[in-house]
Amino acid sequence: MVRLGVMDKLSLLVVASDPLARAGLATLLVNESACDVVAQMSLIDWLADVEANEWAANLADVLIWDVGWEPQSLPTEDEPFPLPVVALLPDETAVSPIWQLGIQALLRRDAAAATILAAAQAIMHRIVVLDPDFVTAVISEIAFSPSSDAHFTELTPRESEVLYLLAEGLTNKGIAQQLAISNHTVKFHVNAILSKLNAQSRTEAVVKATRLGMLLL
Repeated sequence: MVRLGVMDKLSLLVVASDPLARAGLATLLVNESACDVVAQMSLIDWLADVEANEWAANLADVLIWDVGWEPQSLPTEDEPFPLPVVALLPDETAVSPIWQLGIQALLRRDAAAATILAAAQAIMHRIVVLDPDFVTAVISEIAFSPSSDAHFTELTPRESEVLYLLAEGLTNKGIAQQLAISNHTVKFHVNAILSKLNAQSRTEAVVKATRLGMLLL
């Protein structure tokens, strides 16, 4: 997918389980001249409908996900979102499960439209975005991993290739196509990377690898 410049118009997919929250978020964003809302759907539909998932991923640049107060279902890290995501969270208690999915932007549900769009532009350029209220929770997620960064097993050359593509924001499918390997093999390498870096999510693995000098972004 083509990377956007700062002033380019964004195509957004709005996902929320609550239909009122979904409609309200879409209305908030559709009034902004810097974006188009190309589709809306519930999280359950997003997870269940593979064809709609692929269609929306090809049509949209960024997914805006209102997590809600009581998310009924979450995607798994093995099947990550196929496009960059801005997650809107109710409070810091929701940070941990969403961060572990590798979501690249975490904002509050009451974030202004301009803030949401700025975060969407940022993650299109591989910049992690955190609401100030969520920084402490994310640092805790990283700091209290089972082992410290000082002790990790060196990555294999193939794992390093996969890590660089993770940093580029590619999905498992995209990595498989880039390296001409199967999705199953990609999952194997991603799990190995997470284990070796003591990371709980793809995003955390990239953050730790960068801090360790393993990535030059």
